[in-house]
Amino acid sequence: MSKPVVAVVGRPNVGKSTLFNALAGSRISIVEDTPGVTRDRIYAEVSWLDYQFTLIDTGGIEPESDDIIISRMREQAETAIMTADVILFLVDVRQGLVDADFKVADMLRRSHRPVVLVVNKVDNFDKFMPDVYEFYNLGLGDPIPVSAQGKLGIGDMLDQVVEKFEAPVQEEEEEDDRPKIAVIGKPNAGKSSIINKLLGEERVIVSPVAGTTRDAIDTTVKRNGQEYVFIDTAGLRRKSKIKEELERYSIIRTVTAVERCDVAVLIIDATEGITEQDAKIAGIAHERGKGMIIAVNKWELVEKDNTTMKKFTEKIREKLSYMPYAELIFLSAKTGQRLPKLFEMIDAVIENCALRVQTGVLNEILTEAMAMKQPPSDKGKRLRIYYITQVSVKPPTFVMFINEKKLTHFSYTRYIENQIRTTFGFRGTPIHFIYRERKEK
Repeated sequence: MSKPVVAVVGRPNVGKSTLFNALAGSRISIVEDTPGVTRDRIYAEVSWLDYQFTLIDTGGIEPESDDIIISRMREQAETAIMTADVILFLVDVRQGLVDADFKVADMLRRSHRPVVLVVNKVDNFDKFMPDVYEFYNLGLGDPIPVSAQGKLGIGDMLDQVVEKFEAPVQEEEEEDDRPKIAVIGKPNAGKSSIINKLLGEERVIVSPVAGTTRDAIDTTVKRNGQEYVFIDTAGLRRKSKIKEELERYSIIRTVTAVERCDVAVLIIDATEGITEQDAKIAGIAHERGKGMIIAVNKWELVEKDNTTMKKFTEKIREKLSYMPYAELIFLSAKTGQRLPKLFEMIDAVIENCALRVQTGVLNEILTEAMAMKQPPSDKGKRLRIYYITQVSVKPPTFVMFINEKKLTHFSYTRYIENQIRTTFGFRGTPIHFIYRERKEK
């Protein structure tokens, strides 16, 4: 059900980023850049044939000496092994086989994960093929020659990658319609404490299942007869020497957890306030159209007067201005304050994500909205919206039939969205709009 994750592993300067951009480039430029989300190019969505997967660049760490290369590579390969369904191991035909490649190949072999060995910088197949064969020595099967720069051999490589997806574990995934909640946020914001508190409070039989090859722990919580699966992204706490690396790991973990959830709960540390990193993490859920709750934890540690909550809310709304729909709750994992309300909120958001609106009612709202505020025009030509209908849920997605796409403006889309939200709420869930052109009769 969730998209497979493909991780790119390799020494610095073998062309990981070039390959990453070659695969993700066109896709990333299409995705609308949301104001307030600083796009981190660690991950991207890629589609090939009928497959869609998440591509993760496990890092281009620049080491100073040979010893560090190997330890950094090991760390990188470990992350890939923990989070990925398929590993793309990238080597460089110009540098040839080096010792570090053997060490990583050894680790990858032991991981029993499917590995696709890719030899980069093969700009001329006739000239470099003899050098490509050298990489058979790694014992990872057939090396695939590519040139990330020239986009040569990429198709063959992707064919190999999707071939490795073939056996989805369907028994586990089958008809598991329990709500899945990803608890996301920076390290030490209190993600695990909240889950532990929920468990303690509800006194449940817990089955900590290591989230299918991911490094996220799935925990089942039962409340009022309803089971919830909480995905905790704090499964692994890494003593990292470098702050950016820690950020990278937390983002990789978040992407894989959010991919599988219905609702994401972003935990913010009240003592620190909302940070750039929080906005980055929230953006991952927003881009994937997931339900969203912002939970401000450690609220008991904040000195309060009668405006504290209002000021805090304003700061969060300002920083996360691209997701005004997100629900907000102030709680404390330590004292248990407002934790029961969190469940009510989760239930409401899940319901909103799956809410369907009748076409007739939608068109009434649209007609009224257009009467109150005319659609935009350009060079004397006005946007005409003929019809609107809802085509899917999770997130609720609407198609609008119009005369010309280039006359649309995001501010008018936002206006229509607000009219729909005023009537139906849709709190906690993003709403997507698709425009279809239809020529006037």
